[in-house]
Amino acid sequence: MYLVNGHTTDSISLSDRSFQYGDGCFTTMLVINGRIQHWDKHQERMQSCLNLLGITPPNWREVEDWLEKACLESTRSGLKLHISRGEGGRGYSPTQVTLPNVTISAFNYPAHYEQWLADGICLGVCHKRLGVNPLLAGHKHNNRLEQILLKAEMDQQGFPDGIALDVSGHVIETTMANVYWVKQGVIYTPDLMNAGVAGVMRRLIVERLSSCGQTLSIGHYTFEELSDAEEVFISNSILGVAPVKSIGTQTFSIGTITKKIQEMVNP
Repeated sequence: MYLVNGHTTDSISLSDRSFQYGDGCFTTMLVINGRIQHWDKHQERMQSCLNLLGITPPNWREVEDWLEKACLESTRSGLKLHISRGEGGRGYSPTQVTLPNVTISAFNYPAHYEQWLADGICLGVCHKRLGVNPLLAGHKHNNRLEQILLKAEMDQQGFPDGIALDVSGHVIETTMANVYWVKQGVIYTPDLMNAGVAGVMRRLIVERLSSCGQTLSIGHYTFEELSDAEEVFISNSILGVAPVKSIGTQTFSIGTITKKIQEMVNP
């Protein structure tokens, strides 16, 4: 099902600025028994990006009603909330644009995620590199060409996902998730001030680790430092936390800290 501004439809105007320029942002949310998980954090994330882009926010109470309307009747499913600046405007100029368009779509929970959660995922390594863009880093804006190119590379190599580095050689994320690793009891995850997407699940993990006293180090790390890890795991809002059992030809055990994080944040 697709809803545009609360109405069921399968089309949107060709003058919509997300279609024309990628002018907007989105988030994907896990739904369990009709209840959106961590909706407050998704809303805050969207509001932050809308503020950065200078897009008028929607009526969030109305959006909640639309999301509820779009939910699938299944135990687990997903929702995608997409907001564009609206329609019109001359070229890149955001003046003379209509009100924002809010698009909502529902999708089935990926069946293979259960296996990844239990047994781990095998990652490749992307040869293409992410650009440095501190203006938009951390935000899930509608320009996802880098992720599309990297995901296409992993598809060609036969991996479901892969480690993405920036042009400076720093580990940033995977094509669809945030990445973490464990070394001597310390959890490491990349700084996302210059590239990457700061996911809702990443924020939840950081908060939970802070409250339980687990040491977390956020910084700029090389692939060699990641390769030296004892445990590796990834997270996104639909998948939750899943262990990584290999990166390329290197294997990792599913360790106690990874299992602890899974118990801490996975529904």
